[in-house]
Amino acid sequence: MSSDGWKTFKLEEVAEIVGGGTPSTSNSNYWGGDVSWLTPRDLSTSEDRFVSHGERNITKLGLMNSSAKLLPTGTILLTTRAPIGYLAIASNPICTNQGFKSLIPNSQLADGLFLYYLLRNNVEYLKSVGVGTTFAEISGSVLKQIEFDFPELPVQRQIAEILSALDDKIELNRQTNATLE
Repeated sequence: MSSDGWKTFKLEEVAEIVGGGTPSTSNSNYWGGDVSWLTPRDLSTSEDRFVSHGERNITKLGLMNSSAKLLPTGTILLTTRAPIGYLAIASNPICTNQGFKSLIPNSQLADGLFLYYLLRNNVEYLKSVGVGTTFAEISGSVLKQIEFDFPELPVQRQIAEILSALDDKIELNRQTNATLE
């Protein structure tokens, strides 16, 4: 630990990293249910920190018969291919397709909101570690090894609170401008 109380952790040490999946699109029994399911496209136009659903839902049967996993509320959803760097926080249990590597924070080491802002502030770095010829992608094994410095939890919470309050004001201004237009 450095003298300022910050400590370097690999992402796999502060969060469980979970890949997504897609049920077979040829089986109609897997689609149109009540399980929220996201693709990177669902985040492409969103400026919100939190997301509750995407364009399509899957069924419980589709969830059970695919590599999709139901992620808990508070999971950081990170697109890691096509494109890299869209971010949101799950406001309810949600699934993603394989374009995501989602981070379930270890609450003993990382504040979820702090982790979200840390990743958001480092999107260009995340893009730089992506590899691929057709499109860049960050593999789960690479993402797990990425290191960041973290302050102690109380400081993480304070930082996240300040940034969140600023985002709240920005969102309020956006809504006000939309109303005025």
